[in-house]
Parts: sequence; C-alpha cells; structure tokens
Amino acid sequence: MMWLVLSAAAAAAQQAIENEIRADVGGLRSGNGKVMCALYSSAEGYPKDGNKAMAYSSSAILNGHGECKFTGIRPGKYAVSVFHDENSNGKLDANFMGIPKEGVGASNNAKGHFGPPKFEDAAFQFPGGHLELKIAMTYY
Repeated sequence: MMWLVLSAAAAAAQQAIENEIRADVGGLRSGNGKVMCALYSSAEGYPKDGNKAMAYSSSAILNGHGECKFTGIRPGKYAVSVFHDENSNGKLDANFMGIPKEGVGASNNAKGHFGPPKFEDAAFQFPGGHLELKIAMTYY
C-alpha cells in the first residue's frame, strides 16, 4: 500500500516537472552579462515589478542567444519579460527618462508604446507539456 502512495506521488511530481516553458532569446548585441527572465501569471506588476513574478530564470549568452527555462508550471495564462543584463548588476539600467540602456523583450515579441508592453499583449496560454517561445531582444 505504501509503495502505491509513493508511486502516485512520484508520478505527480514527475508530471509537474515535465511542464516546461522555454524562452529562446535571440538578437543579443554582445556576449557580456546574462539574460534575465521573469514569468508572470497576471498583469499585476508586469513587467516592471519583479517581486510580482511567479518564477525567474537566467541564462548565459552563447552565439547571440540565451535560453530561460521555467519548469513545473501549471497550465494557465502567462507572459514572459526579459532583459539583457550586460553589466551583470542584476537590474535593468535606464537613462534619466526611463528608457532602457540594456536590451528588453517580451513573449509574443510585444512592444510598448511610450513604455513597456502590456500583459495582455505579451500573454499566451500554456496548455501544459513543453512550450517553446522565441523572443527577440530590442535595444533603444
């Protein structure tokens, strides 16, 4: 009986781990620093307040690309925001007007108008399983 319970728990854990969202981030202008990614499940805080993100990932840069992975994600509606932390200080650097000095990107390659993209423009449905996203970095 105990084996059956443990087997069911292991199967449930394996299924949760198999749910994965991967973001292939391209168009990086240099190999300096790393790619920083955040996964949001609602518009609250997207994309500026990292404390509101439900998961984070980062990646080294190789041949102009980075890859962020989010595992154990339940099916639902999400949006990803990314930035190229070229100087490895852990934050998106901006000029005095708030315009990013480092590259930025979002799922659906959503772009903002006089500011960051809206959650609804970057949002996608995740049915479970494996999902591959392509995100192009933008530099201003």
